[in-house]
Amino acid sequence: MAEIIQRDGTWAFDGSTVRITPGLHRSVPLFRQTYGEIGVPLEAISGVTHEPDRRRGRLRLRLREGADPLLQATGGRLPDAADPYRLTVDLDRTGVAEYVVEEIRRALLLDQVPKDPTRAYLLPGPPVPVSVRSSDGTVSFDGGQVRIDWADTSDRVKRATGSRVIGVGDLVQVEWLPNTGHEEGFLRFVTHEGAFSKLPPEKDPYALDLWGSARRDLLTALVATAVVARLPHPSVRTVPSPAERRPFAVSAHPPRADHHDVLLRRLRELGELYRDGVLTEKEFTRTKAAVLRGF
Repeated sequence: MAEIIQRDGTWAFDGSTVRITPGLHRSVPLFRQTYGEIGVPLEAISGVTHEPDRRRGRLRLRLREGADPLLQATGGRLPDAADPYRLTVDLDRTGVAEYVVEEIRRALLLDQVPKDPTRAYLLPGPPVPVSVRSSDGTVSFDGGQVRIDWADTSDRVKRATGSRVIGVGDLVQVEWLPNTGHEEGFLRFVTHEGAFSKLPPEKDPYALDLWGSARRDLLTALVATAVVARLPHPSVRTVPSPAERRPFAVSAHPPRADHHDVLLRRLRELGELYRDGVLTEKEFTRTKAAVLRGF
């Protein structure tokens, strides 16, 4: 057993699994503490390094592409401090850190673990049900459905449409961008119907606009990861043909009839909200223009 215990957390390697446990100190980000313990199987690892520094070093675990739904959902956008695959190491524990690195590397070599992308997730993601309250509302996932309940501060368009329930089977993908505190983020659930009509996050009834507490809004990545873990793996998604990948190939052909149906339905819904007095004329005009641009 190779193990290193630090204020930032604990890494323990038993020859087949790296068990990562976040520290309990207040300096450990809320996201890591909430995500909890992670068991990383050896076959999910592509490499490990120890990076010494003048004050403190860092252990970094690199995972194979496609192995982890968390990395798939966040796309490398997690702040460094919130990344569960990094561990801050005190200088007096440098020797222990290097020993852990050597043990993991030796096991990777003996087991001949490949570094190429995986064809299935090797980590499960967070357990469900999971629910997070963000600046724009509360998003919950029970393993089969996503539910969004808007906050009092959400845009009037969203509150007028009521709570949103989305089945996993209706989802195409999940898009997540963190709220950095300097720039707003969002969590968007892209459905088959809405894939061609993306509204701005503050108006989109399938998206949470993240603008409040960056520390708490970061927890929406838990829901994003739980959903991504239950969507088809990226390796089995349909790959576009060369013709479909050409620039402007999509715009060279008229939209399918079902796209027009979606457009008309969206415009009809907006018209009803305007006639009922829910939307002002300015809000109606701006939102309608955004819908038309999306198509």
